[in-house]
Amino acid sequence: MTEKITTCLWFNSQAEQAADFYVSVFDDSKILNVARYGDVGPGPAGQAMTVEFEIEGRKFLGLNGGPAFTFTEAVSFVINCSSQEEVDRYWTALTAGGSEGQCGWLKDKFGLSWQVVPSVMGQLLGGPDPAGAQRAMQAMLGMRKLVISELQAAYDGA
Repeated sequence: MTEKITTCLWFNSQAEQAADFYVSVFDDSKILNVARYGDVGPGPAGQAMTVEFEIEGRKFLGLNGGPAFTFTEAVSFVINCSSQEEVDRYWTALTAGGSEGQCGWLKDKFGLSWQVVPSVMGQLLGGPDPAGAQRAMQAMLGMRKLVISELQAAYDGA
């Protein structure tokens, strides 16, 4: 079954390397198809033109479209994590060769923006205690990688 909407990621020339990287980071992920440039085409013969891949059941298309466009923080992918171990694993893998941002944001080595977020964030920032939510927000604003125990302690007033 074909998905109605697929996310297309425009790369200069690293679509295949990016797809291989993302498939190595996320479980239940795989490369589905690679279409390569032939003798005629804007890219060098043999280079990937498009790479179809799947991450956690979601399909993506990597396109080697040249340097005309680059990624910005205006679009990012949110990874909802059920534990600190999961936050740590994704944070470490995706910041390797990339850069850390504030409040759980990062850019990977290809310039794509990600948010690595504990699933408890909604309860901490929107919980029944408004003062606790403000403390959790203040704690989050001082973090790069989000640390669940510190966010919870801030919410609890500890």
